[in-house]
This record gives sequence, structure tokens and C-alpha cells, in this order.
Amino acid sequence: MNIVVIKCGGSVLDELTEGFFTSIGELQESGVYPVIVHGGGPAINTVLEVYNIPAKFENGLRVTCEKTMEIVEMVLSGQTNRQLCEMLNKHGFNAIGLNGSDGACLQADYINKSLLGHVGEITAVNPELIMMAIRNNFLPVITPIAVSKDGKKLNVNGDYAAAAIAEALHAAHCAFVTNVDGILIDGKLIREVTDKEIDRYISDGSIYGGMVPKVKSALGAMSAGVEKVMIISGKNQFFKNNSWQGTAIGVKERMLK
Repeated sequence: MNIVVIKCGGSVLDELTEGFFTSIGELQESGVYPVIVHGGGPAINTVLEVYNIPAKFENGLRVTCEKTMEIVEMVLSGQTNRQLCEMLNKHGFNAIGLNGSDGACLQADYINKSLLGHVGEITAVNPELIMMAIRNNFLPVITPIAVSKDGKKLNVNGDYAAAAIAEALHAAHCAFVTNVDGILIDGKLIREVTDKEIDRYISDGSIYGGMVPKVKSALGAMSAGVEKVMIISGKNQFFKNNSWQGTAIGVKERMLK
């Protein structure tokens, strides 16, 4: 079964265009089964402000106390997941929302409880739960919330969750959606980039901010055996005529053609 895992960041949800949904349709028409993992950072920040809880980050990860974790789950499961499923269904897709902690779909361990609080790193994925949805002609839309060994909900970086899910599903592709066409260096789109080039671009500051976890997750997905990894745009058609548009990531001998 040809599966593609698509990570859609919270910052781009409100910017998705017809081109994005057209691409999802063309993927399905070509025999591909999409699985979407989404974030919700801006919406989480908005609710945190209502509760006068400051948004704190360490190395790009949200510091998540118990109250923040409650808000993260409320927003991701009750707002952004519903929003994205509704958008997909309005475009004719049979989307179904899955909370990553349901049925131990995503399992994780604390990264550093004293520093980050309830933030986890994926240790296992229950692929059967996701595959059950796919076999019944649903398009799974997954929140990056995991469950720990002691039954606690953990906040997981959506990019890292997507890479782990792609590995568990033996996905042929893993794509990370942004509000730009791909990796831009000096304002120009890079069609292909190697792991060594990525390291250099991060070191010299050409790749920065939210793009860093995306490219690191992309490299992690490649090393885990995902055949093709892309950075794509949610504002334009990223798949047309059986061809991907964006930045292909990996080592040279595994580059997309």
C-alpha cells in the first residue's frame, strides 16, 4: 500500500489554498493513501494568552506544564483537528480525526521532565489503528499527542511525530507543509538538498526557526527508511501530473528525480 504522511503545521492551516486540496485529490487518484499529521501552535498560543499562561520554548520545543498540556490537547483535538477535518470533508474527502493518545496510537517517553514538562519523544506507533481507518476509506488526520508509560498525555513536536508515523507505516513519502514553496536560501527555492548541505545551512543561519525541526525530521525520516522526503507549500499545488513540487531532502544517491 502506497502511503504518504503529510505534516501540516498550525501556522499554515488558515493559509491552505485550493491547490493544497487539489494535490491531495491527485495523490488519491494516483493510488496514494494520504495520512495527515497537524500542529496548532498559533491557536495554542492564543488560548494560553486567555489564561495568562506565557508561552515558553526550549530548543524549539514548547515547555508544557500540566495546565498547558490540558490546553494543548483541548486546542489540537477540539479545534485544529476539527477545523482541518471539516476543510477536507468540504473538499470531498472522507477525513477522520484521531487523537494520538487514543488507543496508544502514539507512545512516548519524557524528553526532560524537569526542563520541558509534559513533552515527549515517540517510542512506538500503533500502525494498526491508522491502517484500520485507511482500509475503511478514511483519510486519517492525527494530533501529535502521545501517551507515556504511566498513562500521562505528552505534547510531541508535530514534525517529529510525522517522521515516526511515516516510519511505522513504511510510507513511501513524508512531506512537511509550510507557507513557502520549500527551502529558500537567499530568497531562492532549492529543489534538492543533501544532509551535509542542510548541516551547513543550519550552521550559517540560512536555515533557521521553524524550518530547523522540519529538515531534521526529514533527515530522521530518511534514515528510518522513508524513500522520499519533501518540504512543500500549502499555498500552492504541491503535487500535479504525478510530480512533487518543493524541496527534496536526503543524501545525493537517494535524491528525488
